[in-house]
Formats: sequence, structure tokens, C-alpha cells
Amino acid sequence: MKLQSASRKEIRRIAVGTLVCDGIMVAGLFLLSQFDMGKFDLPRILLGAACGSVIAILNFTILCLTVQIAAEIENKRKMKAKFQLSYNIRLALQAGWVIACFAIPQIHFIAGAAPILFPNVVIFYLNSKNLLMPSTRTASPSDEAEEEQEDRLENFEV
Repeated sequence: MKLQSASRKEIRRIAVGTLVCDGIMVAGLFLLSQFDMGKFDLPRILLGAACGSVIAILNFTILCLTVQIAAEIENKRKMKAKFQLSYNIRLALQAGWVIACFAIPQIHFIAGAAPILFPNVVIFYLNSKNLLMPSTRTASPSDEAEEEQEDRLENFEV
């Protein structure tokens, strides 16, 4: 399945934000090394940050694809099963990467594992600045009532 343009745009925003967080992380690790809190091994740190960021962006891309596919499924049970399978695969991918960061000595553990959290940081930042979902129209009370009613239809956890 091909990614929709809105998904590509969001993946691009998450990727840029993840790279910014990588830069902040590398700077933080450098500063910590100046106070004798760990060794600053630039090749290991960059390798961990690069690979961790690829895993994080891949994880977000899989999420976008799952949402696109699930949006076309009419049966709610099949949709929920699709989301659950995607969640399990993405969680296994992240866990496998963290284990690999620990097991492979050429990868700095923190620099490799931390980028998995960076898409969440980027989303929280964008949401705090109202850049995540800019409102295109003002919500009327009837819209809020409809959304509230839709939320009560069935508990759905991903």
C-alpha cells in the first residue's frame, strides 16, 4: 500500500524532529562526559543515534500504514485485530532494538535506545504548540456532542 500524502508529511515532520532530538542528545552526552559522567565515544554514539532513529521512524511509518489499512476495514473486530497485530509487531521491533543496543558493543546503549522515544517527544511538542492538528474550523456544541457520543460507542484500545 502506498502512503497517503498526509502520512508522508507527518512522517517527514517526525523524522526532522527526531533528528533534532538526536542532536540534543549528542550534545547532552558530550556535556555529561565533560563532568566525567561517561565516555564520549562519537562513532558509537552516532551509530546508535542513526540506527535508533531509523527504527523510530520505521515504527511510526508502520503505524501510519496500519491506520490507512484499518480505515478501510468495515468490521470492527477485524480492525481491532489489525491494530493489535501492528502494535505487537512494533513493540517487538522496539524491544529487539533495545536488546541489540545492549548486546552490540559498537553501539552506545543510551544513544541507540533513546531515539525510540523521540517521536513521542516530537508529538508532545507539536501538540503543545497546537501544530499537531491545526483547527480548520471552530467546533460547534453539536459537533462536540456527536464526538462525545461516538466516544461512548465502544471501548477501543490500541
